[in-house]
Amino acid sequence: MATRETSDSPRRRIVEAAVELLENGGPDAVSTRAVAAAAGMQPPAIYRLFGDKEGLLEAVAEHGYAQFLEGKRAQLDPTPQDPVEELRRGWDVVVEFGVSRPELFAVMNRATGRGSDAAHRAGLEILHERVRRLAAGGWLRVDEDLAAQIIQATGQGAVTTWHATPAERRNPALLTILRESMVAAVTRAEPTIPAAETGPAPAARALRAALPDDAVVLSDAEQHLLREWLTRLAAEDRTPHA
Repeated sequence: MATRETSDSPRRRIVEAAVELLENGGPDAVSTRAVAAAAGMQPPAIYRLFGDKEGLLEAVAEHGYAQFLEGKRAQLDPTPQDPVEELRRGWDVVVEFGVSRPELFAVMNRATGRGSDAAHRAGLEILHERVRRLAAGGWLRVDEDLAAQIIQATGQGAVTTWHATPAERRNPALLTILRESMVAAVTRAEPTIPAAETGPAPAARALRAALPDDAVVLSDAEQHLLREWLTRLAAEDRTPHA
């Protein structure tokens, strides 16, 4: 669980000092001694609050996700008129953050999956909510989980490629092309109308997209089983037949 902090708490001062050193000098600049000096504290305070440098970097990643989430929420439309355009905007937010703050973005990616940071989970939920809206509207070309993976992979890959390319050879068109390739991979040119499709797969995809996360009439085990069944049915029309 994330620690609640005031703007001048020792923990926050240390994390913000570490972020500044990271973005100005890279990972090698984030030594416990340098961070403690920048925060106006003694090195033992870092070990007391974070355990070690790795714990400090995880806190830096959490701080980065919180800042990133603010940007995502600022451009989030709760009732988008065009879910495909919303997908484009969301992808752009990720890439712009990574392009403008490469060192912090790299630390955030390295920490992904190791902790249970609330800001990171909230950011993923925004992504999955966008994917669910695409599925419910008949826009989704692939399975929801695969769509989310493609969106994440292309965003992270775009940022990594941008920074791996010498500055004089960077072309903004690359980011646009990668974004549009992602959109083409996960969405249809026109939405399908579930009622007009035949077979159980379209109905299963639509029901799975509309199924609430907290269906109170079902137990957790029943919800899990239902989603598993719907996932199998949704993939039926993409299964090769002998």
